[in-house]
Amino acid sequence: MNTTLQALHREALWQEMPETEPVRQRLYRVLRQSIIQMQLTPGQALSEKEVADAFAVSRQPVREAFIRLSEAGLIEVRPQRGSYVVKISQRAVLEARFVREAVEIAVARQAAVRGLAPEVLTELHDLLERQRQCVAPHDYARFYQLDEAFHRALSFGVQQSAAWKVIEDVRVQMDRVRYLSVPDSTPIARLIEQHTEIVAAIEARDERCAEQAMRRHLREIFISLPDLVRRFPEMFDAQETAALIEEANQ
Repeated sequence: MNTTLQALHREALWQEMPETEPVRQRLYRVLRQSIIQMQLTPGQALSEKEVADAFAVSRQPVREAFIRLSEAGLIEVRPQRGSYVVKISQRAVLEARFVREAVEIAVARQAAVRGLAPEVLTELHDLLERQRQCVAPHDYARFYQLDEAFHRALSFGVQQSAAWKVIEDVRVQMDRVRYLSVPDSTPIARLIEQHTEIVAAIEARDERCAEQAMRRHLREIFISLPDLVRRFPEMFDAQETAALIEEANQ
């Protein structure tokens, strides 16, 4: 049995999920997070049988989880050949950033214009403090959970749950790059500083600064992406990389 899958089964992420949650949803979340965190690496083969055996479930919920992962652009199901973790597409990452920036700047603007409830601001400051506690122990996995919670709290703080759904759907394309970028390309201390600037601008009810702070935060990927393609070429779609280089040279 695949040792990576065995390890995933032992992880708290699976164990801590409510048992009332459908198995297919639990499997989807565990596999999605494992792909984002590079425990399941780009190009790696995935077997329905091995996943089913590792998690002691039938193959039907595994198949359903694979379909959702395929729809999210994280795995490719090749008939008669198997399923594979999709290599990172630079185009998909930049398209996702474009959508996410449009939505999250609107969220930051609304938060600054209308203000946030005291309990939401308290939650944001608590998340910032917990993020800072991740720096010294280099707890990158925990930081990204708190990062997701931070952006979710902003969207829900302005009563825009649909905005969060859009963000959640597109961020998977960015998150593998963001996970690769820490700590060398993008230190988490820099991301926390950017989060702090966003909250400060919202508290000051400064619409323009809130927009600028969010835009600066989400454009961090422009700095890290070229460096990551050079350092981890095996993680990226080689044909696409070659095509982008050719386009740049024309």
